[in-house]
Amino acid sequence: MTNISLSTTVTGSGPAVVLAHGAGGGIAANFGGLIPLLARDHLVIGSDYPADDTVLDLDELADALVAAAAGHGAETFTLIGFSLGTAVAVRAAVRYPERVRGLVLTGGFARADNRARLNVELWQRALALGDRELFAHLCLLAGFGADYVNSLSEQQLSEALAVTAANVPGGTAAQAALVAVADVRADLPRIEVPALVIGLAGDLLCDPAGAREQAAGIRGAEYLELPGGHVAMVEQPAAWHAAVLEFLARSRVETGRVTS
Repeated sequence: MTNISLSTTVTGSGPAVVLAHGAGGGIAANFGGLIPLLARDHLVIGSDYPADDTVLDLDELADALVAAAAGHGAETFTLIGFSLGTAVAVRAAVRYPERVRGLVLTGGFARADNRARLNVELWQRALALGDRELFAHLCLLAGFGADYVNSLSEQQLSEALAVTAANVPGGTAAQAALVAVADVRADLPRIEVPALVIGLAGDLLCDPAGAREQAAGIRGAEYLELPGGHVAMVEQPAAWHAAVLEFLARSRVETGRVTS
């Protein structure tokens, strides 16, 4: 049982897919463009993490995500995790092997490296000071690839900073704190389901070495590396969506049923 309360949305029909978002993100922000594509063939269940700064525990968050899925009729499902959500998904797969039938992990880590921990510590400090403008600067510096940020006009950069500062999700500080301590290295060899791990070559927040470590640790996992920075759904949505959908479709053919 878990005392963590999640806000859950459900759409589509078919075999279930459960979404796990990243720190400082949300279901709409991380998966908004992917959800309608998934919903053509799947029941899509997305749960936003708590919107307050109650201390989060990885086990409890994984339990809450699975409980939300089960509460909406999903006996088994594929988990699609982004960033922090990859650690949540991995932990859920280990704790509920009878339910999780596949994993898609993007921009994640087995354990946050020094740069990632320094970045999320700065997030926490900025939010503790109530300085959302500083938080927005930190997000653009690490969350997006260098080429993407440098391609923005002065006006576009100003607008991106303003939008980020005005839309900091509740609970971001607690989620950042979980990034700093989450460690799923010991979980990876215990996973026995099909997995696609997607690294992002220009990721300045979660170095692609972390995604490669995930893939190396999961027996039989596929690894794909896309160009660009951490926020793949903004920088290269088409390539990311195509990779996720292709993996799900291929899993159906190879197993004779949907692995979800």
